[in-house]
Amino acid sequence: MFTAKDYKSDQQVRWCPGCGDHAVLNSLHKAMAEVGVPPHEIAVISGIGCSSRLPHYMNTYGFNTIHGRGAAIASGVKIAHPELTVWQVSGDGDCLAIGGNHFIHACRRNVNINMLIVNNRIYGLTKGQYSPTSPKGFVSKSSPFGTVERPFRPAELVMGARGTFFARTLDVDGPTSVMVMKAAAAHKGYAVCECLCNCVIFNNGTHGWIATKEDRLERTVVLEHGKPMIFGKDRNKGLVLDGWNLKVVTIGENGVTENDILVHDATTEDPTLHLKLALMDGPDMPIAMGVIRAVPTESYDEAVHNQIKEVQEKAKCHTFDELLGTLEQWDM
Repeated sequence: MFTAKDYKSDQQVRWCPGCGDHAVLNSLHKAMAEVGVPPHEIAVISGIGCSSRLPHYMNTYGFNTIHGRGAAIASGVKIAHPELTVWQVSGDGDCLAIGGNHFIHACRRNVNINMLIVNNRIYGLTKGQYSPTSPKGFVSKSSPFGTVERPFRPAELVMGARGTFFARTLDVDGPTSVMVMKAAAAHKGYAVCECLCNCVIFNNGTHGWIATKEDRLERTVVLEHGKPMIFGKDRNKGLVLDGWNLKVVTIGENGVTENDILVHDATTEDPTLHLKLALMDGPDMPIAMGVIRAVPTESYDEAVHNQIKEVQEKAKCHTFDELLGTLEQWDM
């Protein structure tokens, strides 16, 4: 039986006071303890950035790699050591800018890695430049008149790359964070969890409209497989389909009952509804939290090792000496 303390290193945490990364780290410690994989059977891999300091604060194997290359290193670790549980931690800049190509191919391959995107919509370590997830018009040190770029939405990249798992949480929502991290650990494949996070120095309040518990009750819907999509402080709002579009209705009004509310199916392979849910945004629609997509399928590393085993069973040579013995030999 493990506790969160078993996964904490002896290193001083060096994030700014008030940084959302503290909450993400705390939730990860708790989730790991509840999953129960021993610390010596876990590896935490990161790239470069504020959030990528996280492996230093884990009492596990860890590797703080180079900018944007976390997915490549994590994939290698998992394939070479399939017995390890591998976590990857990356910021929105590290993951979606210089690391974007590695990210989409890790999704496509479905490598069995638990991936946390810590999304604060800013480059924090380099002191406040706009990132690939910063909203259009965002004023920063590198966009003093507002960026003219349209942002990436991580869910679109995951599902466009045929990813099998996508979840979302908020740094200060500990219970939901622990829930999605545990679900990621249980998933076989590249399990992407977008952690909406505050940067108190360079982008304070970027997710402020859902920061309080009261606001989250009204402005988010926490999705759970097999349960109706109901939200609101009185649990009287829900989601239905109106033609091709999602629509918020109030239970008890206009003849709407709980039976009319959509029931979440995270396991369907068709990503159409998953993407619609993931792209909901305020003020008229709630932001979807929890596990949005979790499709069971074979992971890349599993397929690789199954293929190696199959080839070895059919091969005539099993050692290097046997291979040399099959070649033409010259007597001198």
